[in-house]
Amino acid sequence: MAVLTAAALGVVGFLGYQAAATAPDHPTQARPGSHSAESKKKAKDDAGSKKKSTALPARSGTGARVVYALGDKRVWLVGADGKADRTFEVGPSPASPDPGTYTVTSRNKGGVGSDGVQVEHVVVFHSEGGVVFGFSAAVDGSMPDPNARKRTGAVRESRADGTAMWEFAQPNMKVVVVP
Repeated sequence: MAVLTAAALGVVGFLGYQAAATAPDHPTQARPGSHSAESKKKAKDDAGSKKKSTALPARSGTGARVVYALGDKRVWLVGADGKADRTFEVGPSPASPDPGTYTVTSRNKGGVGSDGVQVEHVVVFHSEGGVVFGFSAAVDGSMPDPNARKRTGAVRESRADGTAMWEFAQPNMKVVVVP
């Protein structure tokens, strides 16, 4: 029991250190496009002009898993029967993991993301080159700036989708990243 507690504290400490080390100098400063009427109008216009498929991607594995399609900016929560129980759009950060199969390595109920935003329901599935990749929901509902100069690995979802991910993606669950 003490070993598990020490390991959990080590992971939380590392994530806290990384968040502090990569947090913006002015975390309360508004990020461009996060809530402006112009960005909402653009998102609505883009949605109408490019209809994306919500079908589960082919060759995305078998069994219970999380599927993350980089190009579609979409996630599927897939049950043991191979059918998607839920799908939703996400907002990726500037850094993306390579396509491949990973597993949920840790979870954290809340904290400050590597972009300085208060987040909840953090589900981490990969770490590479100092960048931690994971799903989370911003408490303020914002999405990461994909053009930010800081390399962060946050994959943001709405708070409702974040809750669904938190309940579904338990430690060691497969996360399949497709192009």
